[in-house]
Amino acid sequence: MKIQDLKYLLAYLMPLSSLLAMEWLGYWSFSTVILAFVLLPVLEMIIPPDTQNLYPEREQQRKANRLFDALLYLNIPIVYFLLFRTLFVVQGDLHWAERTGLLLNLGIVLATAGINVAHEIGHRSGILNRISAALLLAPSLYGHFTIEHNIGHHKWVGTPDDPVTAKYGQSIYHYWGTAVYGVFVKAWQLSFRQMERQGRPRFHYSNELIWITLLQIALMASYFLAGGLMILVFGIAAAVISFTLLECIDYVEHYGLQRKKLPSGKYERVSERHSWNSDHELGRIFLYELTRHTDHHLHALRKYQTLRHIENSPQLPYGYPASILMALFPPVWFRVMNPKVKAYNF
Repeated sequence: MKIQDLKYLLAYLMPLSSLLAMEWLGYWSFSTVILAFVLLPVLEMIIPPDTQNLYPEREQQRKANRLFDALLYLNIPIVYFLLFRTLFVVQGDLHWAERTGLLLNLGIVLATAGINVAHEIGHRSGILNRISAALLLAPSLYGHFTIEHNIGHHKWVGTPDDPVTAKYGQSIYHYWGTAVYGVFVKAWQLSFRQMERQGRPRFHYSNELIWITLLQIALMASYFLAGGLMILVFGIAAAVISFTLLECIDYVEHYGLQRKKLPSGKYERVSERHSWNSDHELGRIFLYELTRHTDHHLHALRKYQTLRHIENSPQLPYGYPASILMALFPPVWFRVMNPKVKAYNF
């Protein structure tokens, strides 16, 4: 691993900020919120996007280097340590504002170090990767994500059949409900179809989604046993914040982009025109290159450290953090993004 590859260590600043918030409290209680939605957006407006791609030889070196994988899997103990540490700290004598800050911090960590990393790992084969993804998703109560994302979203992106492709003119607030409900329902439908194709009952023990659901129930039960109703509610609230952030990301990744329906009734193949891309360097680092989303949809199995800038792909005017903030104000979002959507839906 070359010195420039160590930039991905910066991703650990997100969980570190959450840990420091618990240690220092007071004004520091919102450290992760400030890092994610104040410092990063400002810095990404100053630092120009980097559209350079790796040379083929360097790409192969990165692909074979297992240290990039280790950076992902290290997030599993980090997530659970911060989860239970936060649940312990909030039981102390804290001001309501401090609890609020720690709640938001935890939600952001569960979204970035949890769901986002699970997304990367979940695209990889093998039982250990599936277990790792499930462990990272469980605190967010979004264990069904991997099934719907891999089998559903990547197939139906840019079509009305995809619950996480935001429609043109759809606000993020309306989108949230349809996305959260749609992902959950689609995941169970897909898992049932898998069982039916194997000639098994829908609720067969080999249905992964059942085990994932039981894991999540067990985790919630541990919250209650450890701290009662207050800690259970706190844990559920953190989960809601985390998957809300995920769906905010989904919203900006595909807003308004549509695949054309062919005379045959099928949709055109997924191309570089069906995902919003962002080459803003800090967002790429903190989200393990998720922001190079166009290449991810063209090559879903490509590892994060080798994802490329794709020419002619739709480009977000700002990085992911700033785009999420802009989406929270629909009139501003529509004024900036709708002309860009029209330019690509030709």
